[in-house]
Amino acid sequence: SIGSVMMFGMNRILISFTEAATAVFGAYFKLNSFIFMPVFGMNNGVVPIVAYNYGAQNRLRMVETIKRSTIYASCIMVFGTVLFQLIPGPLLKIFDATDTMLTVGIPALRIISLSFCMAGACIALGSSFQALGKAVYSMTTSIIRQLVFLVPIAYVLARYGQSIGNDDLVWWCYPIAEIASLGVTMLFFLRVY
Repeated sequence: SIGSVMMFGMNRILISFTEAATAVFGAYFKLNSFIFMPVFGMNNGVVPIVAYNYGAQNRLRMVETIKRSTIYASCIMVFGTVLFQLIPGPLLKIFDATDTMLTVGIPALRIISLSFCMAGACIALGSSFQALGKAVYSMTTSIIRQLVFLVPIAYVLARYGQSIGNDDLVWWCYPIAEIASLGVTMLFFLRVY
């Protein structure tokens, strides 16, 4: 439900620009699933490995699994960042993007993709929290990333961007929210560690 509330909030903010901005957001959300789904799938496999080793008190294997999953998730996300940086136009054309949508979407995909690497680490560590019986930490980081930081930052940047005539400013909410979320995630991880 967190994702749905975030999408509703972002759509309400973006509709104040143009319909192209909301179309770009919808296209982005479909495209990002190709990058995020492998990370979520890997993390679903990591949770039982970390949990079993936690129960077996095999700290070395548990820490190594968390470290590797974070590295692998970040590598997948680096690939996604490179993809979004190099070919945003062809990616948007999958959705029959108009010229207006391309004008809005190309900078949007490039800006948003800067947040992918941080998101990979947050997702991997969030799964580790679940495996270690700290599901509240995992839920908290997800809520913080998508609702506490992302939507309010998007709102502020949208208003400021409109006042100075820079509609691309709103997309920076993603990297800013991921940096803040990574900070909170690292604090939780250090506490658990």
